[in-house]
Amino acid sequence: MAKFLADVTVTLHIGALLFIGLGGFLAWRWPKVVFVHVFFALWGVLVNVTPIPCPLTALENHFRHQQGLGDLPGGFNAYYFYDTLFPRSFLPVIAVFALTLLVLSYVGAYQRWRHRHDGEGTHARPVHLG
Repeated sequence: MAKFLADVTVTLHIGALLFIGLGGFLAWRWPKVVFVHVFFALWGVLVNVTPIPCPLTALENHFRHQQGLGDLPGGFNAYYFYDTLFPRSFLPVIAVFALTLLVLSYVGAYQRWRHRHDGEGTHARPVHLG
């Protein structure tokens, strides 16, 4: 059961990372998602630049310990992504790319929101005489 729960935690963690990277684009369709996304994005930055541990990494480590394994060597990102999906030396490029995606997603969400709200007051209203 611990292996299954660890695998579920990895899946949730990857989903959270995808949401952190791409969730701003969901706000183009559902503007209120931006508030949840801001929380996730800030949390992602916080756990990557401070010693605050990610709760999903801690949860996976808990399930690994139940299997007799140790903590993820180097943490979640280091274990699953660095030198597996991309070389560690690409981190600065990936950080710039991720920041660019974030800015583009928020600019697009704002433009779509503004376009929707600009159109609300421009519809002709019937004039009642008398």
